[in-house]
Amino acid sequence: MSAGATAGSGTAGIDSAGMNTAGSNTAGINAESVDLIFGALADPTRRLVLEVLGERRECSATVIAQQTPVSRQAVVKHLAVLDEAGLVAGRRAGREVLFRVRPEGLRTAASWMTDLAAAWDQRLRWLKQTAEAADADPG
Repeated sequence: MSAGATAGSGTAGIDSAGMNTAGSNTAGINAESVDLIFGALADPTRRLVLEVLGERRECSATVIAQQTPVSRQAVVKHLAVLDEAGLVAGRRAGREVLFRVRPEGLRTAASWMTDLAAAWDQRLRWLKQTAEAADADPG
């Protein structure tokens, strides 16, 4: 199941387990945002860039490149993907652009995962109840 399908498209229904299929869309989480966030986090170099930024209040692509095994130009490209996903933000300071982590993006991803886990917990409880009821039925 894709993140987009799970997060919901805004149309609700009821699945065979009696669950509302609106999923985590009820929390107002945009499926496209979740896709961008997880796409950005899928790359180990981008995760490393986030770790480096997380250790500092803000820093330039040059400073990040010194802490990673990739060039400054590669760091700039990774920062652009992270920025598009809403995970980092940059601001001009003279001739430099200083980047910082935007924790809201990480909170969005964490919230989506929490909602997904809760939905699966509910489905598993329903499955257990259904199986136990079938075992108890002598017919």
